[in-house]
Amino acid sequence: MSRAAALACGRGAVLSHGSAAALWGFGSELPDLVEVSLPPGRSSLHSGIRTHRRAALEPRDVTTHRRIPVTSPTRTLIDQATQLAPSRLERAVNEADKLGHVRADVLYASLASYAGQPGVAALRALLDPLAFRLSDSELEQAFRPIARAVGLPTPETRAWVNGFEVDFFWPELKIVVETDGLHYHRTASQQRRGLERDQAHLAAGMWPLRFSHWQVKHDPTHVRNVLRRTAARARKE
Repeated sequence: MSRAAALACGRGAVLSHGSAAALWGFGSELPDLVEVSLPPGRSSLHSGIRTHRRAALEPRDVTTHRRIPVTSPTRTLIDQATQLAPSRLERAVNEADKLGHVRADVLYASLASYAGQPGVAALRALLDPLAFRLSDSELEQAFRPIARAVGLPTPETRAWVNGFEVDFFWPELKIVVETDGLHYHRTASQQRRGLERDQAHLAAGMWPLRFSHWQVKHDPTHVRNVLRRTAARARKE
């Protein structure tokens, strides 16, 4: 039905919004309703088709998938951001990443070229916390007061532990802290390296913790709570 709907709307019509997300595999469309984007001046009165009249889409925003003209994954997610609640939008972004259609870090980087368009602000609000990064000095300046607030001594920084360089280390408590930006969208080799690092620390009887840069900067209460509870358990051993 999707291909027929796009073709029925004539030249330049492409599957979009929820129907495009469903075709790509990271969303769903409304029952018995196909969404199609039309070029300027074009209209359609076909039953079961919801049309979106918009300025001409750029070549980067249009492709074919399963022989159906459709908006690109990036454009589809931007369009979906105008329709979905944040939790559902996050699931769509994660699924698009998992399926290999568009990596979340690439999606984030591309938003600058779509600035001001509907949906971009919602996507940026979703991805900003994941992409947020502090410089090494900023990170250390933000993290040290958090550690002091829970009674931890001054940590070692950029120390080598179990064959890996770590961000913060308390040898007397065996607590290791790593910080990440966009941490679950790393390459496969980076993900494997991260797993091997955490596994090495656990095998050595240590307490590996991982926080995002955004958490350190904007949610220090959560970081403090986790550090406090971990330190309490470490002191009992």
